[in-house]
Amino acid sequence: MKPISKDEDRLWEEHLYREEPDADFTLKVMQKLDGVSMERDEAESPWSRKVPKTRWIYRTGIVAAAVLLFGGGALLVWDRTGAPEQPVVSAVNIPRLPDIPVPTEIREAFLTEDYKRLKPPGLVVNPNIQIEDQGYTFEIKDVLVDRSQIVFLTEQTSPDDIRIPVVTPEAGKIHITDVHGNLVAVPVVNSQPSGINYRKFVFQLNDVIPDQIVVRGELNFLKIPDYYDAGTNTTVKNNTTVDWSFQFNIDMTKAKAMATMTPMNNTYTTPEGLKLDMTQLVRTPSGTRLDVNVSLNDQLQAKVSEDWKEQMDILYHIEIPETNEYRIFNGSRPYARQAKFRLRDLSEANENGGWLKLSETWDPAFVTVDAKNTRFVLDGYTLPVKEEKSIEIDLEQLPLTTTIFEQSGDRVVLNGYNFDPERGGYIPSGSGADDQHSLVLLGSAEFSNEIAGDKWVAVDREGIEYPVSILNSIKEINNDEKYVTSDLKLMVHGLYQNSATRFTLKRTVVHREFRDVNWEVDLPSYSSLPWLK
Repeated sequence: MKPISKDEDRLWEEHLYREEPDADFTLKVMQKLDGVSMERDEAESPWSRKVPKTRWIYRTGIVAAAVLLFGGGALLVWDRTGAPEQPVVSAVNIPRLPDIPVPTEIREAFLTEDYKRLKPPGLVVNPNIQIEDQGYTFEIKDVLVDRSQIVFLTEQTSPDDIRIPVVTPEAGKIHITDVHGNLVAVPVVNSQPSGINYRKFVFQLNDVIPDQIVVRGELNFLKIPDYYDAGTNTTVKNNTTVDWSFQFNIDMTKAKAMATMTPMNNTYTTPEGLKLDMTQLVRTPSGTRLDVNVSLNDQLQAKVSEDWKEQMDILYHIEIPETNEYRIFNGSRPYARQAKFRLRDLSEANENGGWLKLSETWDPAFVTVDAKNTRFVLDGYTLPVKEEKSIEIDLEQLPLTTTIFEQSGDRVVLNGYNFDPERGGYIPSGSGADDQHSLVLLGSAEFSNEIAGDKWVAVDREGIEYPVSILNSIKEINNDEKYVTSDLKLMVHGLYQNSATRFTLKRTVVHREFRDVNWEVDLPSYSSLPWLK
């Protein structure tokens, strides 16, 4: 079966958003499709219609064909009841994974492929940690280890022996150190779901680590979700304290031997003054990691908000010409393909702005680990920029006439309002108005820029400021390359009924998208991969 071309990959990204299936499952589907003609009548073929603008494809990444539920995290549901009509978008040269039994918890936590890659070379550790205190039980089921990341899979149960994945121990109380207590790893964001019954903790290892590392846990505070007691008409705080202390060692000699780490020295500065420094490419059995340092020149530093390191993103794609692989990664956008693991290290910040370290680890299901000719292409980036604009709001006139707010290519149309209960726990200090409802402005919007990272505020005639937030998640994207919604809700926290009817609505920070870039880098190749010998 011929490789999937970059044009096909782009189109399928527009049609598909799904959790990548087990590699063995993917291979079986591919084998079934091997030799089957993919030609169809023009009316049936998704390739026959006009391709949207390139920038819109970058923005969408992958459009939802899965069920996406938003809560504390995202739950992705992929229907495996039948083989897809077209080949799935995955890496072309995925080697067949060993046919070995996989524990239930590994499958439920979406770690099947990593387990099959790491178990044969002895990179899966079971530390036999099981602790019970006051009926609450904490167990570390498995630890997946490579030279780049360490993944802990844990299970928690309550006194009535019911699994409680929603009970959250403090992640900052898990430390990975050398034998002298010096930290050698930091937590990273895992873009894959943890499953229903288990919780994952993922850490990225430093560039220099010893042969023996120590994992120490000082978990003692459990945040249990509050619940409403109808009998007493009160909200019950249900947090508790336990002693879940543990410690174990991991021998890193095998993991260190089964990896390639190649220094890089590729630098690019955008016209606005954002500088990218590629420093390293790391290959392990479970993925390829690219390390990039980001800094701003003085002029751009003066324009961005203080939290730019937490909000900025790079937008890029990966090309593997010899196999026609083409993978688009769109940062933190809705429906976008994300790196498997993402590190945003703020430790190098200083009073002058400092620099940000980003690490992106790509799943072998998307970017072939053993590809020799891999190219990184920068498509753009986002930054929260201080740009203030305001409009006057008169609630008495709002239902009769629309109010339009336009800024930096974004357009908000307000045509109504109501008063809703607080959502998110904001209560003005000393207001004594916990039971009152805050103002919600209603309307529609089109955003050319990012939404997360924007800062809005309302100011009444007395000069009192009220924080403003967008309540509903805007996920739809139109053919004009914009996030769109016909059900916009802007909550003005603390502005209650019968208080101010006229005020100023301001947006002070715009999470801008920049596309004026031109940078391609051929990533380092290798002579051999030690785990394939």
